[in-house]
Amino acid sequence: MDTKEAAPRKTALVIGANGVIGGNLIEYLEQLPDWDIIGVSRRGGDSSGRARYIAVDLLNEGDTREKLGILSQVTHIFYAAYQDRPTWAELVPPNLAMLVNVVNAIEPNAPKLQHISLMQGYKVYGAHLGPFKTPARETDAYHMPPEFNVDQQQFLEQRQRGSNWTWTALRPSVVCGFALGNPMNLAMVIAIYASISKELGLPLRFPGKPGAYNSLLEMTDAGLLSRATVWAATDERCANQAFNITNGDLFRWNELWPKIAFNFGLETAPPLQMSLEVVMADKEELWKTMVEKHGLVSNSYKDVSSWRFGDFVFSWDYDFFADGTKARRFGFHEFIDTEAMFLNIFDDLRRRKVIP
Repeated sequence: MDTKEAAPRKTALVIGANGVIGGNLIEYLEQLPDWDIIGVSRRGGDSSGRARYIAVDLLNEGDTREKLGILSQVTHIFYAAYQDRPTWAELVPPNLAMLVNVVNAIEPNAPKLQHISLMQGYKVYGAHLGPFKTPARETDAYHMPPEFNVDQQQFLEQRQRGSNWTWTALRPSVVCGFALGNPMNLAMVIAIYASISKELGLPLRFPGKPGAYNSLLEMTDAGLLSRATVWAATDERCANQAFNITNGDLFRWNELWPKIAFNFGLETAPPLQMSLEVVMADKEELWKTMVEKHGLVSNSYKDVSSWRFGDFVFSWDYDFFADGTKARRFGFHEFIDTEAMFLNIFDDLRRRKVIP
């Protein structure tokens, strides 16, 4: 007879459950036997698997308190929500308010709360503003505000003092994985851009700034990020720490782009700088035709295209990478080949009949 005690059950509250990060995190948690999962987003979700979903307007303090304040069993908050706005300054109020509303609703009513996991990114290092110090390290100084990632972390640091729960901040590079209707999904940008290029009989041209084709970059696989997030949330060594989480390798588009083109059966042509947001704006009718012609799942053009984000990433004509050794020193040793990651995502999109 096994006298070992069963691991105590944990309850994950995943905020931002339908995004590329939250959705993949829920998929991973569903594979673990000792987790109950509650997903939170504006539009809710299908509670058919092990996760149940709640639709909440996190910007509405009353709605958040009413719907989340009753979740007394929550032990871990995984915060991956994001509200997009036109300027960096405008991003701060909604993105800070949502986190504050969640913590205010849960913390006083969940006596077993152990951990709050905050999803950040390289904006902490000023990577979105222009060339920044590489490799970026968790100990690097903050830059001139506004920056909501920093405000969110400082809120958790202040709130945690004297509490029984701890926090971690995860800092991935560009996160790639399956998600629809996501404003920041580079793999989907490339897949739809390549599919439309093929439909039009065009070679696959890199659309970014000339220097971006040769810059040194890294990515973060959504599955790897999920495993790192749960590790950091459950390993007491990680309490109140920030971690860069990356695939572990570096690449340049000038080497990877032709391999992506080959995966789609396309030739390449010399890079040509163009705004995807502009040149792809009139392709909705073409997309509808492709959906019917190729028997694809009827996803709206808006849900499969994140052109503004693609323009943002392809504009980085400077090196864009961080030092990932802190996570390894603390015990997380996983890695993934970035080329294989992209090709696996494209194959997955074909299996799901999202692209031809």
